[in-house]
Amino acid sequence: MKTDVCRSCGSMSLTTFLALGTTPLANALLCEEDLTRDEPRFPLDVAFCSECSLVQILETVPPDVMFSEYLYLSSFSTTMVEHARALAERTIATRHLGPKSLAMEVASNDGYLLQWYAKQGVPVIGIEPAQNVAAIARDKGIATECAFFGLATATGLAERGLQADVLHAHNVLAHVPQLNDFVAGIRRVLKIDGIGIIEVPYVADLIRRVEFDTIYHEHLSYFSLTALDTLFRRHQLTIADVKHVPIHGGSLQLELQHPGQVARSAAVLELLAEERAAGVDAFAFYADFSQRVETLRTELVPLLHQLKATGKSIGAYGASAKGSTLLNVCGIGRDLLEFTVDRSSMKQGRFMPGVHLPIVAPSRLESNPPDYLLLLTWNFVDEILEQQKAYRAAGGKFIIPLPQPKIV
Repeated sequence: MKTDVCRSCGSMSLTTFLALGTTPLANALLCEEDLTRDEPRFPLDVAFCSECSLVQILETVPPDVMFSEYLYLSSFSTTMVEHARALAERTIATRHLGPKSLAMEVASNDGYLLQWYAKQGVPVIGIEPAQNVAAIARDKGIATECAFFGLATATGLAERGLQADVLHAHNVLAHVPQLNDFVAGIRRVLKIDGIGIIEVPYVADLIRRVEFDTIYHEHLSYFSLTALDTLFRRHQLTIADVKHVPIHGGSLQLELQHPGQVARSAAVLELLAEERAAGVDAFAFYADFSQRVETLRTELVPLLHQLKATGKSIGAYGASAKGSTLLNVCGIGRDLLEFTVDRSSMKQGRFMPGVHLPIVAPSRLESNPPDYLLLLTWNFVDEILEQQKAYRAAGGKFIIPLPQPKIV
């Protein structure tokens, strides 16, 4: 379903600045019997709203198509788990949480974050739409309800006495087709003196670092602080603080509270001013992005062809959604790459959408390593380079595709 109305403010002032063609769903990994079937493909066009500054794609694939069964588990990333542990422990200490508190996470995945609250005796509840992932969390002892979050779900929780002292929503706001319903739900389920901790990839980093591969159909919106401030203020929620954190190639970590609970921090005011000065709230900031994506493509694809022509073997590392976008948009398939490695046992044995690249376990690098690995999960570069010290010591090299291709 294509929209010409802004997902946040409802205006029709949308201007398209990037068209990536039609691509398959980035997380729709294939089984072998799927390889001969037609894969659904959808347009991937990105637009800017001149009324509220929200960057968004124009196509909406129904959420139940993408999230009812899901193959991404956060616990397979050491970086994600450590980030969650540090954040939870800091929040427990600063908010003085204990056995009478409630920590809630929306899109709680496999319990990778809530486990750290539970280990310190803080009651928890996760809201997770993917049935298979919710079951994994429950097996870990993390109370998890299988539902899509919005005002109706939040009202049901609140009426059962389940309101959050701390509510986490990490890397989920971008996935939400009905932003206003979702944010209204946050307000409903957050205690009057509670705090919401929201993380979203930062659109300014996406543009500056040419992170076009983070654009796919699950990610409907791409946020600046300016756009977020407009959205939350509409629902009487205050952004009390903001941090610019490195995870996922650059993200904003917000602290939300009900109005009157705390004054806005200097960090919020400073970043809003920085965005105005840089023009993040104006179309000109995005106008040349399409050309920059094309420049990157014309550097990366010839590099791979050149390596292949000299007899080098090339694989990839990471069966990620961003990897699917990069491979499909750039036309990088099995003519250039032999396979992609992924730590997730849920992905191994499957194939990347569109390009049909087989997904194998990391042990493949021990038995018959390629000369080069195209790093599709570049957002975890430090973690992966550390994990693959033996591969690198034996002469293997990584190709980091963004913001311009380089070999390490």
